[in-house]
Amino acid sequence: MVFSTLLFIFIYLVVVLGLYYLIPNRQYRNIVLCVCSIFFYGWGEPVYVLLMLFSIALNYVFGRMIESDRANQRKCRRVLTAAVVINLLLLGVFKYTGFVVTTLQSIFPFLRSFAAPVIPLPIGISFYTFQAMSYVIDVYRCDAHAQKNPLYFGAYISLFPQLIAGPIVRYKDIADALTDRHENIAQFSSGIKLFAVGLAKKVLIANQMAELWKVLSNGAASNGVIGSWIGIIAYSFQIYFDFCGYSEMAIGLGRMFGFEFLKNFDYPYISKSATEFWRRWHISLGTWFREYVYIPLGGNRKGKPRQLLNLLIVWMLTGLWHGASWNFVIWGLYYGVLLCIEKFFLLNRLKKLPKWIQHTYGFLVAVLGWIPFYFTDMRAMGAFIASLFTGGGLLISHDALVYCIAYLPVLIIAAIASTPLVKNIYARFEAKSWRNWADIGLVLLALLLSTASLVAGGYNPFIYFQF
Repeated sequence: MVFSTLLFIFIYLVVVLGLYYLIPNRQYRNIVLCVCSIFFYGWGEPVYVLLMLFSIALNYVFGRMIESDRANQRKCRRVLTAAVVINLLLLGVFKYTGFVVTTLQSIFPFLRSFAAPVIPLPIGISFYTFQAMSYVIDVYRCDAHAQKNPLYFGAYISLFPQLIAGPIVRYKDIADALTDRHENIAQFSSGIKLFAVGLAKKVLIANQMAELWKVLSNGAASNGVIGSWIGIIAYSFQIYFDFCGYSEMAIGLGRMFGFEFLKNFDYPYISKSATEFWRRWHISLGTWFREYVYIPLGGNRKGKPRQLLNLLIVWMLTGLWHGASWNFVIWGLYYGVLLCIEKFFLLNRLKKLPKWIQHTYGFLVAVLGWIPFYFTDMRAMGAFIASLFTGGGLLISHDALVYCIAYLPVLIIAAIASTPLVKNIYARFEAKSWRNWADIGLVLLALLLSTASLVAGGYNPFIYFQF
């Protein structure tokens, strides 16, 4: 895995960028991106590249059918329905078959004689399926024109910078860039900087927090109260810097090829409520569900009871999107219920409290939310929750204290880096003549330290690869 990461950064990426910029004709650059992206996916998933090609062909045809029969609304609705159903069926078969079968077996014991099917999950299928559906829906809504060039459309679906773990890029957001973008040095250099920052967040912070969480989660029953709390806070930092780091790498790579992907994270741990947290966390997913599920269900336009139902439906689906397991349903409903409580009762009262109380509440809500996200075993989940308040009668065990002290510098760095403090301080020196040289030095340092860390230690794959 370490070799694959270094191979991607120092060979694959360099070769693709070289091919891309050596081609003077901008129309052919999308073809290079499409071919290289499919090759990239096929390298890791040689079997499931056919599934992706099928998805590309299918949704390309659906988009063209809707565009060609725009006047026939009834036919367009049928095509849209077929597109949504088939895309969801493909996602459902590969992601949820085992979950549905095991759930039915728990309800109907006579089904236990049949072995639950084990279907490997294609990497990134949740992300590119949602992108494909957004394309067909955008064309149906007249928010974008159907793409006539199948290779351009293939480039949109398979675009390797954000293919595996997002952010989810809606077609209407980059439709113009697919056909008419103008790369420039400033955009390219900012892309390199963002890529280096994202890589450092993943390798230098998230991976270290993963090691601390691994130790503290395994010994949760004997860690003591403080040990368990530090453990779940470490996991909170791990998942943030893991996913935020990947997103920033993807956005940075996109800029290198002339694309501007929307921001996916905006310092979520400084939120003052669960509502604000989800305006800052995985923004592309929240936007997708709002535009393509919540609003079509009626949003807040059909009274409070219907709005509550719509929110719970959206958040149950959000949980299921993350994984085929009941703990993700619990996690989704945890936020669904919290958001309903905040919207109709708590939010106005929270705003009257001192800001430090609001921030503490927002951070605790997020941290506690990661418990059902992580634990698939309900008993283990319950035991860990109990350890947060009982801790086996200890405040902190000797072993947990040793590990927490060892990782204390990284915990402090993670806490500071999860706020805009460093960014705001650094922005004050934007007009200074030495700023460009500082940027270059910091990028090189980030790449050097990240590479050294990858070579010297174990490698943890991105958490969101599994979704």
